[in-house]
Amino acid sequence: MMLDTSTLRVALAIVTLTLLCLFYFITFRRTRSSYSGWWCSALLLFLTGSASYLLDGTVHQSWANPLGNTLLVGGAGAMWAGARSLRRTSPKLWSLLAGPVVTGVVSVMDHPATNNWSGGAVMLGLMALMLGLSSRELFRLDPDYSRVHRPLAYGSALLGLFYLGRLIAFLLDGQEGPVFVTYFGSVVTTLLTSVILVLASFTMAEVSNEQLTRDLRARATVDGLTGLLNRTAFLDLAENELRRLSGARTTASIVLADLDHFKAVNDKYGHAAGDAALQTFAAACTASVRSTDLVGRYGGEEFILLLPGVSPERAREMAAIISRRLQEEQPNVAAKLPTVSYGIASTGPGRVDLQALIDSADAALYRAKTLGRDRSVLATSLREEQTA
Repeated sequence: MMLDTSTLRVALAIVTLTLLCLFYFITFRRTRSSYSGWWCSALLLFLTGSASYLLDGTVHQSWANPLGNTLLVGGAGAMWAGARSLRRTSPKLWSLLAGPVVTGVVSVMDHPATNNWSGGAVMLGLMALMLGLSSRELFRLDPDYSRVHRPLAYGSALLGLFYLGRLIAFLLDGQEGPVFVTYFGSVVTTLLTSVILVLASFTMAEVSNEQLTRDLRARATVDGLTGLLNRTAFLDLAENELRRLSGARTTASIVLADLDHFKAVNDKYGHAAGDAALQTFAAACTASVRSTDLVGRYGGEEFILLLPGVSPERAREMAAIISRRLQEEQPNVAAKLPTVSYGIASTGPGRVDLQALIDSADAALYRAKTLGRDRSVLATSLREEQTA
Protein backbone atom coordinates (compact mmCIF):
# COMPACT_ATOMS: atom_id res chain seq x y z
CA MET A 1 0.00 0.00 0.00
CA MET A 2 1.38 3.40 -1.03
CA LEU A 3 1.55 6.08 1.61
CA ASP A 4 -0.39 9.24 0.90
CA THR A 5 1.29 12.64 0.68
CA SER A 6 -0.04 13.89 4.02
CA THR A 7 1.34 10.88 5.89
CA LEU A 8 4.74 11.33 4.29
CA ARG A 9 4.76 15.03 5.13
CA VAL A 10 3.99 14.26 8.77
CA ALA A 11 6.85 11.77 8.75
CA LEU A 12 9.14 14.36 7.16
CA ALA A 13 8.14 16.91 9.80
CA ILE A 14 8.96 14.43 12.57
CA VAL A 15 12.32 13.57 11.00
CA THR A 16 13.17 17.24 10.50
CA LEU A 17 12.17 18.16 14.05
CA THR A 18 14.31 15.31 15.40
CA LEU A 19 17.28 16.41 13.31
CA LEU A 20 16.80 20.02 14.39
CA CYS A 21 16.80 19.11 18.08
CA LEU A 22 19.80 16.80 17.75
CA PHE A 23 21.78 19.26 15.65
CA TYR A 24 21.00 22.23 17.88
CA PHE A 25 21.73 20.60 21.22
CA ILE A 26 24.66 18.40 20.15
CA THR A 27 26.40 20.42 17.45
CA PHE A 28 25.39 24.09 17.44
CA ARG A 29 25.51 24.65 21.21
CA ARG A 30 29.00 23.13 21.29
CA THR A 31 30.53 24.72 18.20
CA ARG A 32 28.53 27.99 17.92
CA SER A 33 29.79 28.16 14.34
CA SER A 34 28.07 30.30 11.73
CA TYR A 35 27.73 27.23 9.54
CA SER A 36 25.85 25.15 12.11
CA GLY A 37 23.66 28.15 12.94
CA TRP A 38 22.60 28.50 9.32
CA TRP A 39 21.85 24.78 9.11
CA CYS A 40 19.65 24.99 12.21
CA SER A 41 17.80 27.85 10.52
CA ALA A 42 17.42 25.79 7.34
CA LEU A 43 15.99 22.82 9.25
CA LEU A 44 13.55 25.07 11.11
CA LEU A 45 12.35 26.67 7.86
CA PHE A 46 12.00 23.28 6.14
CA LEU A 47 10.07 21.97 9.14
CA THR A 48 7.58 24.85 9.29
CA GLY A 49 7.31 25.00 5.50
CA SER A 50 6.45 21.30 5.18
CA ALA A 51 4.01 21.57 8.08
CA SER A 52 2.21 24.41 6.30
CA TYR A 53 1.39 22.13 3.36
CA LEU A 54 -0.56 19.87 5.73
CA LEU A 55 -3.27 22.54 5.64
CA ASP A 56 -3.80 22.08 1.89
CA GLY A 57 -7.42 21.20 1.23
CA THR A 58 -8.64 23.12 4.26
CA VAL A 59 -9.99 26.66 4.65
CA HIS A 60 -6.47 27.72 5.61
CA GLN A 61 -4.93 26.77 2.28
CA SER A 62 -5.13 30.35 0.98
CA TRP A 63 -2.39 31.47 3.37
CA ALA A 64 -0.74 28.18 4.33
CA ASN A 65 0.29 27.26 0.79
CA PRO A 66 2.09 30.54 0.01
CA LEU A 67 3.66 30.39 3.47
CA GLY A 68 4.98 26.89 2.80
CA ASN A 69 6.49 27.97 -0.52
CA THR A 70 8.11 31.00 1.11
CA LEU A 71 9.60 29.04 3.99
CA LEU A 72 11.01 26.29 1.78
CA VAL A 73 12.80 28.81 -0.42
CA GLY A 74 14.03 30.51 2.77
CA GLY A 75 15.39 27.18 3.99
CA ALA A 76 17.28 26.64 0.74
CA GLY A 77 18.64 30.18 1.08
CA ALA A 78 19.86 29.36 4.59
CA MET A 79 21.67 26.32 3.16
CA TRP A 80 23.39 28.62 0.65
CA ALA A 81 24.34 31.07 3.40
CA GLY A 82 25.77 28.24 5.50
CA ALA A 83 27.84 26.86 2.63
CA ARG A 84 29.07 30.36 1.78
CA SER A 85 30.09 31.03 5.40
CA LEU A 86 32.66 28.22 5.15
CA ARG A 87 34.57 30.12 2.47
CA ARG A 88 33.84 33.77 3.21
CA THR A 89 31.17 35.95 4.78
CA SER A 90 27.49 35.07 4.49
CA PRO A 91 25.37 36.65 1.72
CA LYS A 92 23.83 40.07 2.14
CA LEU A 93 20.45 40.08 3.87
CA TRP A 94 18.65 41.37 0.79
CA SER A 95 19.92 38.48 -1.34
CA LEU A 96 18.55 36.01 1.22
CA LEU A 97 15.18 37.74 1.51
CA ALA A 98 14.64 38.41 -2.20
CA GLY A 99 13.83 34.79 -3.10
CA PRO A 100 11.32 34.15 -0.28
CA VAL A 101 9.63 37.54 -0.81
CA VAL A 102 9.22 37.00 -4.57
CA THR A 103 7.95 33.46 -3.94
CA GLY A 104 5.41 34.66 -1.38
CA VAL A 105 4.09 37.49 -3.57
CA VAL A 106 3.71 35.29 -6.67
CA SER A 107 2.08 32.51 -4.62
CA VAL A 108 -0.47 34.89 -3.11
CA MET A 109 -1.35 36.24 -6.56
CA ASP A 110 -1.78 32.76 -8.08
CA HIS A 111 -5.17 31.88 -6.49
CA PRO A 112 -3.82 29.84 -3.54
CA ALA A 113 -7.29 29.11 -2.16
CA THR A 114 -8.06 26.79 -5.09
CA ASN A 115 -4.61 26.10 -6.54
CA ASN A 116 -2.41 23.72 -4.57
CA TRP A 117 0.51 24.70 -6.79
CA SER A 118 0.16 28.46 -6.58
CA GLY A 119 3.50 30.02 -7.43
CA GLY A 120 4.84 26.54 -8.08
CA ALA A 121 7.12 27.44 -11.00
CA VAL A 122 8.79 30.27 -9.08
CA MET A 123 9.20 28.15 -5.96
CA LEU A 124 10.72 25.23 -7.88
CA GLY A 125 13.05 27.50 -9.86
CA LEU A 126 14.33 29.31 -6.77
CA MET A 127 14.80 26.05 -4.88
CA ALA A 128 16.93 24.72 -7.75
CA LEU A 129 18.90 27.98 -7.82
CA MET A 130 19.60 28.13 -4.08
CA LEU A 131 20.55 24.46 -3.86
CA GLY A 132 22.79 24.88 -6.89
CA LEU A 133 24.50 27.86 -5.27
CA SER A 134 25.01 25.83 -2.10
CA SER A 135 26.66 23.05 -4.08
CA ARG A 136 28.82 25.57 -5.94
CA GLU A 137 30.13 27.10 -2.69
CA LEU A 138 30.99 23.67 -1.31
CA PHE A 139 32.79 22.62 -4.50
CA ARG A 140 34.84 25.82 -4.41
CA LEU A 141 36.34 24.90 -1.04
CA ASP A 142 39.86 23.53 -1.04
CA PRO A 143 39.75 19.72 -1.50
CA ASP A 144 41.59 19.33 1.81
CA TYR A 145 39.20 21.60 3.70
CA SER A 146 37.22 18.69 5.11
CA ARG A 147 36.82 14.95 4.70
CA VAL A 148 33.08 15.21 4.11
CA HIS A 149 32.28 18.49 2.36
CA ARG A 150 32.51 16.95 -1.12
CA PRO A 151 29.75 14.35 -0.47
CA LEU A 152 27.65 17.23 0.90
CA ALA A 153 28.34 19.18 -2.29
CA TYR A 154 27.20 16.22 -4.40
CA GLY A 155 24.07 15.84 -2.28
CA SER A 156 23.19 19.51 -2.73
CA ALA A 157 23.82 19.24 -6.46
CA LEU A 158 21.61 16.16 -6.71
CA LEU A 159 18.75 17.86 -4.89
CA GLY A 160 19.21 21.00 -6.99
CA LEU A 161 19.07 18.97 -10.21
CA PHE A 162 15.98 17.19 -8.94
CA TYR A 163 14.21 20.51 -8.39
CA LEU A 164 15.34 21.66 -11.82
CA GLY A 165 13.80 18.50 -13.23
CA ARG A 166 10.61 19.23 -11.28
CA LEU A 167 10.50 22.72 -12.77
CA ILE A 168 10.93 21.46 -16.34
CA ALA A 169 8.31 18.72 -15.87
CA PHE A 170 5.96 21.20 -14.21
CA LEU A 171 6.22 23.61 -17.13
CA LEU A 172 6.02 20.99 -19.89
CA ASP A 173 3.82 18.29 -18.38
CA GLY A 174 1.70 20.24 -15.89
CA GLN A 175 1.07 19.51 -12.24
CA GLU A 176 -1.27 16.65 -13.07
CA GLY A 177 0.82 15.19 -15.89
CA PRO A 178 2.01 11.58 -15.61
CA VAL A 179 5.72 12.43 -15.77
CA PHE A 180 5.48 15.08 -13.07
CA VAL A 181 3.29 12.99 -10.75
CA THR A 182 5.31 9.79 -11.20
CA TYR A 183 8.86 11.14 -11.03
CA PHE A 184 8.64 14.59 -9.50
CA GLY A 185 5.45 14.62 -7.41
CA SER A 186 5.11 15.33 -3.72
CA VAL A 187 5.57 11.69 -2.66
CA VAL A 188 8.92 11.26 -4.44
CA THR A 189 10.08 14.72 -3.30
CA THR A 190 9.22 14.07 0.34
CA LEU A 191 11.03 10.72 0.38
CA LEU A 192 14.14 12.14 -1.34
CA THR A 193 14.18 15.20 0.91
CA SER A 194 13.95 13.03 4.03
CA VAL A 195 16.94 10.92 3.01
CA ILE A 196 19.08 13.92 2.01
CA LEU A 197 18.23 15.87 5.17
CA VAL A 198 19.33 12.96 7.35
CA LEU A 199 22.57 12.46 5.43
CA ALA A 200 23.24 16.20 5.23
CA SER A 201 22.68 16.71 8.96
CA PHE A 202 25.22 14.08 9.95
CA THR A 203 27.65 15.37 7.32
CA MET A 204 27.21 18.97 8.46
CA ALA A 205 27.74 17.92 12.06
CA GLU A 206 31.12 16.48 11.00
CA VAL A 207 31.99 19.68 9.09
CA SER A 208 31.08 21.77 12.15
CA ASN A 209 33.22 19.56 14.39
CA GLU A 210 36.15 19.93 11.99
CA GLN A 211 35.57 23.69 11.99
CA LEU A 212 35.74 23.71 15.78
CA THR A 213 38.97 21.70 15.75
CA ARG A 214 40.46 24.07 13.18
CA ASP A 215 39.46 27.11 15.22
CA LEU A 216 40.94 25.65 18.40
CA ARG A 217 44.16 24.87 16.56
CA ALA A 218 44.28 28.42 15.22
CA ARG A 219 43.74 29.87 18.69
CA ALA A 220 46.63 27.75 19.94
CA THR A 221 48.99 29.25 17.35
CA VAL A 222 47.73 32.83 16.93
CA ASP A 223 48.07 35.77 19.31
CA GLY A 224 44.55 36.86 20.17
CA LEU A 225 45.25 40.61 20.19
CA THR A 226 47.37 41.10 17.07
CA GLY A 227 46.45 38.10 14.92
CA LEU A 228 50.14 37.24 14.49
CA LEU A 229 51.76 33.95 15.43
CA ASN A 230 52.22 33.54 19.14
CA ARG A 231 55.68 32.88 20.56
CA THR A 232 55.42 29.09 20.70
CA ALA A 233 54.03 28.77 17.18
CA PHE A 234 56.63 31.15 15.76
CA LEU A 235 59.54 29.28 17.33
CA ASP A 236 58.25 25.93 16.07
CA LEU A 237 57.75 27.20 12.53
CA ALA A 238 61.01 29.16 12.52
CA GLU A 239 62.97 26.08 13.67
CA ASN A 240 61.56 24.05 10.78
CA GLU A 241 62.13 26.86 8.29
CA LEU A 242 65.76 27.38 9.35
CA ARG A 243 66.37 23.67 9.02
CA ARG A 244 65.01 23.76 5.49
CA LEU A 245 67.00 26.88 4.58
CA SER A 246 70.19 25.35 5.97
CA GLY A 247 69.73 22.30 3.74
CA ALA A 248 69.19 24.57 0.75
CA ARG A 249 72.19 26.75 1.75
CA THR A 250 69.97 29.82 1.89
CA THR A 251 70.53 32.61 4.39
CA ALA A 252 67.89 34.32 6.50
CA SER A 253 67.55 37.22 8.91
CA ILE A 254 65.90 37.43 12.30
CA VAL A 255 64.48 40.79 13.36
CA LEU A 256 63.52 41.58 16.95
CA ALA A 257 61.39 44.71 17.25
CA ASP A 258 60.46 46.52 20.45
CA LEU A 259 58.08 49.48 20.76
CA ASP A 260 59.91 52.36 22.44
CA HIS A 261 58.53 53.77 25.71
CA PHE A 262 55.46 51.55 25.40
CA LYS A 263 54.71 51.76 29.12
CA ALA A 264 54.34 55.53 28.74
CA VAL A 265 51.59 54.96 26.15
CA ASN A 266 49.68 52.76 28.58
CA ASP A 267 50.20 55.15 31.48
CA LYS A 268 49.20 58.28 29.58
CA TYR A 269 46.44 57.02 27.26
CA GLY A 270 45.27 53.78 28.88
CA HIS A 271 45.60 50.11 28.02
CA ALA A 272 43.11 50.37 25.15
CA ALA A 273 45.48 52.80 23.44
CA GLY A 274 48.38 50.42 24.11
CA ASP A 275 46.45 47.58 22.52
CA ALA A 276 45.69 49.79 19.51
CA ALA A 277 49.40 50.57 19.15
CA LEU A 278 50.28 46.86 19.21
CA GLN A 279 47.59 46.07 16.65
CA THR A 280 48.72 48.93 14.41
CA PHE A 281 52.32 47.76 14.50
CA ALA A 282 51.23 44.19 13.75
CA ALA A 283 49.25 45.46 10.75
CA ALA A 284 52.29 47.43 9.55
CA CYS A 285 54.41 44.27 9.75
CA THR A 286 51.85 42.18 7.89
CA ALA A 287 51.55 44.79 5.14
CA SER A 288 55.33 45.02 4.70
CA VAL A 289 56.52 41.42 4.67
CA ARG A 290 56.18 38.70 2.05
CA SER A 291 53.93 35.66 2.24
CA THR A 292 57.00 33.48 2.88
CA ASP A 293 58.09 35.51 5.94
CA LEU A 294 57.12 34.65 9.51
CA VAL A 295 55.88 37.32 11.93
CA GLY A 296 55.07 36.72 15.57
CA ARG A 297 54.44 38.47 18.84
CA TYR A 298 57.40 37.51 21.00
CA GLY A 299 55.99 38.89 24.23
CA GLY A 300 54.51 42.15 25.53
CA GLU A 301 55.49 44.91 23.13
CA GLU A 302 58.21 42.80 21.48
CA PHE A 303 57.81 41.24 18.02
CA ILE A 304 59.93 38.86 15.97
CA LEU A 305 60.31 38.30 12.23
CA LEU A 306 62.05 35.58 10.21
CA LEU A 307 62.93 36.72 6.70
CA PRO A 308 64.19 33.84 4.51
CA GLY A 309 66.71 34.78 1.83
CA VAL A 310 67.05 38.33 3.17
CA SER A 311 70.42 39.95 3.94
CA PRO A 312 70.89 42.04 7.10
CA GLU A 313 71.00 45.23 5.03
CA ARG A 314 67.73 44.36 3.29
CA ALA A 315 66.21 43.44 6.67
CA ARG A 316 67.17 46.90 7.91
CA GLU A 317 65.37 48.43 4.91
CA MET A 318 62.27 46.37 5.67
CA ALA A 319 62.38 47.55 9.29
CA ALA A 320 62.43 51.14 8.04
CA ILE A 321 59.42 50.40 5.83
CA ILE A 322 57.53 48.96 8.80
CA SER A 323 58.30 52.02 10.94
CA ARG A 324 57.19 54.33 8.14
CA ARG A 325 53.92 52.45 7.72
CA LEU A 326 53.38 52.63 11.48
CA GLN A 327 53.75 56.40 11.59
CA GLU A 328 51.53 56.81 8.51
CA GLU A 329 48.72 55.30 10.56
CA GLN A 330 49.06 58.00 13.22
CA PRO A 331 45.96 59.98 12.04
CA ASN A 332 43.83 56.84 12.55
CA VAL A 333 44.95 56.28 16.16
CA ALA A 334 43.96 58.48 19.08
CA ALA A 335 47.16 58.01 21.10
CA LYS A 336 50.59 58.98 19.83
CA LEU A 337 52.18 55.89 18.33
CA PRO A 338 55.61 54.98 19.70
CA THR A 339 58.77 54.63 17.66
CA VAL A 340 60.38 51.21 17.26
CA SER A 341 63.86 49.82 17.86
CA TYR A 342 65.15 46.80 15.92
CA GLY A 343 67.87 44.23 16.43
CA ILE A 344 68.83 42.23 13.35
CA ALA A 345 70.85 39.02 13.10
CA SER A 346 71.50 36.81 10.08
CA THR A 347 72.42 33.19 9.55
CA GLY A 348 75.88 32.10 8.53
CA PRO A 349 77.21 28.95 6.91
CA GLY A 350 76.51 25.60 8.51
CA ARG A 351 73.83 24.50 10.94
CA VAL A 352 71.87 27.38 12.46
CA ASP A 353 70.85 27.50 16.11
CA LEU A 354 67.63 29.47 16.38
CA GLN A 355 68.12 30.49 20.01
CA ALA A 356 71.66 31.70 19.33
CA LEU A 357 70.33 33.74 16.42
CA ILE A 358 67.62 35.28 18.60
CA ASP A 359 70.19 36.03 21.32
CA SER A 360 72.31 37.90 18.75
CA ALA A 361 69.29 39.90 17.59
CA ASP A 362 68.38 40.62 21.20
CA ALA A 363 71.85 41.95 21.92
CA ALA A 364 71.61 44.16 18.83
CA LEU A 365 68.20 45.37 20.01
CA TYR A 366 69.66 46.28 23.40
CA ARG A 367 72.37 48.25 21.62
CA ALA A 368 69.70 50.08 19.59
CA LYS A 369 68.00 51.06 22.85
CA THR A 370 71.21 52.36 24.42
CA LEU A 371 72.01 54.40 21.31
CA GLY A 372 68.78 56.36 21.69
CA ARG A 373 66.06 54.09 20.31
CA ASP A 374 64.13 54.50 17.02
CA ARG A 375 66.83 52.76 15.00
CA SER A 376 68.08 49.40 13.72
CA VAL A 377 71.32 47.73 14.78
CA LEU A 378 72.84 44.76 12.97
CA ALA A 379 74.39 41.96 15.01
CA THR A 380 77.36 42.01 12.61
CA SER A 381 78.11 45.65 13.40
CA LEU A 382 77.73 44.87 17.10
CA ARG A 383 80.38 42.15 16.85
CA GLU A 384 82.64 44.54 15.01
CA GLU A 385 82.28 47.09 17.86
CA GLN A 386 83.06 44.44 20.47
CA THR A 387 86.23 43.27 18.70
CA ALA A 388 87.46 46.78 17.94
